[in-house]
Amino acid sequence: MEYELNASMMCANYGHLAREVTELEEAGIDSFHIDIMDGRYVPNYAMSLNDMSYIANTTFKPLDVHLMIEHPSSNIELFIRNLRKGDTIYIHPEAEYHPSTTLQKIIDAGMTPGIAINPGTSVETVMEMLRIVDKVLVMSVNPGNAGQMYLPYVGKKVEYLIELKEKMGFKLYWDGACSANKIQTYGPMGVDGFVLGTTLLFGRGREYKDILRDIREMRF
Repeated sequence: MEYELNASMMCANYGHLAREVTELEEAGIDSFHIDIMDGRYVPNYAMSLNDMSYIANTTFKPLDVHLMIEHPSSNIELFIRNLRKGDTIYIHPEAEYHPSTTLQKIIDAGMTPGIAINPGTSVETVMEMLRIVDKVLVMSVNPGNAGQMYLPYVGKKVEYLIELKEKMGFKLYWDGACSANKIQTYGPMGVDGFVLGTTLLFGRGREYKDILRDIREMRF
């Protein structure tokens, strides 16, 4: 079974970012996951608007932009202007007074709307938004840092969202502590894609093409 594999670019080697993008493309990555952090919504700073724009202009692959920022409606046009039609923008509903309004701006711009659900956020609190987004990103760790440990209680939430996704019409993605075991367990259950970071993809001392081949062929 095929799953979408997305590279978490905050984990890439910024000493030669262009080469990282090219090698991931050639290895068959499906999209580039861009984590934007403002140091307020999450206690960390990560990728910038310029990083996102550079990657958007370097690759033909889609971008999945994960906005971990306060009040994304205030700056959403900046991100929209630097992306391509069809790229995905995820927002965190808790970070916005009126998240559905921000999602509508994303839709009107020809982008793919998505929401990211934190470990401590219940599905019930975002139920209405599930009807208008195309993608749901489930955080299996608290947002803000790479290399965290998986939070086991998130598994039940993933199972619940798998039950809802066909009726609601969204695709489901896993973000955080994405190990081979998580792909083997939750991929066949109905998760559509996985964001790959330091657990499986980056800093492993192997070529990306070999890692992605092993993931797709479930050779771990």
